[in-house]
Order: sequence, then structure tokens, then C-alpha cells
Amino acid sequence: MATVSRIDFSKRLSATTGLSMAEAGKLVDLVFSEIAESLIRGEEVKIANLGTFKILEKNARMGRNPKTGETAVISARRVASFKPSAELRKKMAN
Repeated sequence: MATVSRIDFSKRLSATTGLSMAEAGKLVDLVFSEIAESLIRGEEVKIANLGTFKILEKNARMGRNPKTGETAVISARRVASFKPSAELRKKMAN
């Protein structure tokens, strides 16, 4: 399994649009930072044919330390979630 970085996105964008690497990098950074800022504000981010990013509120709960078996409280927290669109799920299934 490969990891795709911001540089990889920038290279692909530059190659397909004719933008310079610097311009493509700025555009990629702008898109990702806008997604992050929207999530921080508690907004859902829906991208057609890709999916929805949102923040889930997790309640505090009891957990267990796997090393010692000792119970511990897992604090309430916010976590990022991604749900792929039906079209993306269909493409991944093929």
C-alpha cells in the first residue's frame, strides 16, 4: 500500500493542468487547509464523488490498558471521520 503526500498531489496537479509546481503546491495547501479549517469550525465537508468529512463527538467511556488489564477512563474527545460517497464505494468494489 502506498502513501500519497501533498507533494504527490502537487506533481499530479502540475502535470495535468500545466501549473508550475509552486502554484500547484499552493493550490493543494489551500484546499487541504480549507478542509481542516471547516472541520475545526464543526462544519461537514462534502466533496462530490469522493465523500464527506466530519467531526464526531466521542463520549468519555471506560477502557482497559491492554498491557496491565487495568481499567481506565478514556476521556471525551473529537475525532475526524470520513464516509466515502456511493460512487467511490462502487469504484473501490470493482
